[in-house]
Amino acid sequence: MKCPYCGNDESKVVDSRPAEEGSSIRRRRECLSCGKRFTTYETVESLPMVVVKKDGSRQSFDREKVTASMIRACEKRRVSFDALEKMSEEIEQTLQNSLEREVSTDYIGELVMTKLRPIDEVAYVRFASVHRHFQDIDDFMHELRKLQDEK
Repeated sequence: MKCPYCGNDESKVVDSRPAEEGSSIRRRRECLSCGKRFTTYETVESLPMVVVKKDGSRQSFDREKVTASMIRACEKRRVSFDALEKMSEEIEQTLQNSLEREVSTDYIGELVMTKLRPIDEVAYVRFASVHRHFQDIDDFMHELRKLQDEK
């Protein structure tokens, strides 16, 4: 890191601590040439992610849309908003960690279902019915049987 006072490239880290709710790290540095201290912030570089929709169109990923879809599935259920926020953050982190820059809505939907299933089975079935385009009661019954068989 270049010293803002003298331009020297050599410095040492004096102190590190989380900043901005853990999304970055604040570092106090000391220049090895002039001895002056300065602060730097280190953040993770997140690359833009594109969602490929079923019709082939593309749009940028929006975690709020994922959260909103889970809120609809959990309507009138005992699932806290904090739990839904945490799940959508985990889904976004999974997508970022995959290093894929394009993800399908099908993949995102499957991730949502894996998060909803252990939290609330009714919300899971509601979400699955929309995501998998259930056509009739047989589709619902098939999904319900799968849930029962796994218990």
